[in-house]
Amino acid sequence: MNIAVKINSPVTVVEEDDDHGHHSSPTSIGFWVYLMSDCIIFGCLFATYAVLGRSFAGGPAPADLFEPGFVLAETVLLLLSSITFGLAMLQMDKSNKSGVLGWLAVTGVLGLGFIVMEIYEFHHLIEIGAGPQRSGFLSAYFTLVGTHGVHVTGGLIWLITLMIQVSQRGLVEANRRRLTTLSMFWHFLDLIWIGVFSFVYLVGIVQ
Repeated sequence: MNIAVKINSPVTVVEEDDDHGHHSSPTSIGFWVYLMSDCIIFGCLFATYAVLGRSFAGGPAPADLFEPGFVLAETVLLLLSSITFGLAMLQMDKSNKSGVLGWLAVTGVLGLGFIVMEIYEFHHLIEIGAGPQRSGFLSAYFTLVGTHGVHVTGGLIWLITLMIQVSQRGLVEANRRRLTTLSMFWHFLDLIWIGVFSFVYLVGIVQ
């Protein structure tokens, strides 16, 4: 910020010239704090699963319940959605509004497909008597995977909201900042799912 003093009259006028016109938004910093708190939540859920993951109470074990092909398809959908979101961000850098909206729509479809598969998996497990009340393992599993699913659902609602805003107002600075923030959140969910896929599904099937 530059301070310029002009003495054109007996009255001294002090002008403040702000190079940016306004202070930068604290949204990014605040959202990083939120992501760190989310890391703590998921860290606690992973730790809980590590403790209860072998408490089967005479019920089914992971190898009896999980279908590798089904889980792999879920994972592919979510990872592809991360790639398509990245392509949307590239279109944003080019100020291509239609490109941004198109790739965001693809991202939403992939994310919705992931959620539908997860709901189907939960419904199937409950139908065969492997609900969260069956054992400590299943309680920890439903809580961890379900919490991630709730986050993805929230991300989809956020995504649709942003698509409407971009459609109405274009790629203004506020929308660019919101897209960047949602991108951070979406990629974070992908990282969490990689942990779930590796620690819950792969290790469970191998054991």
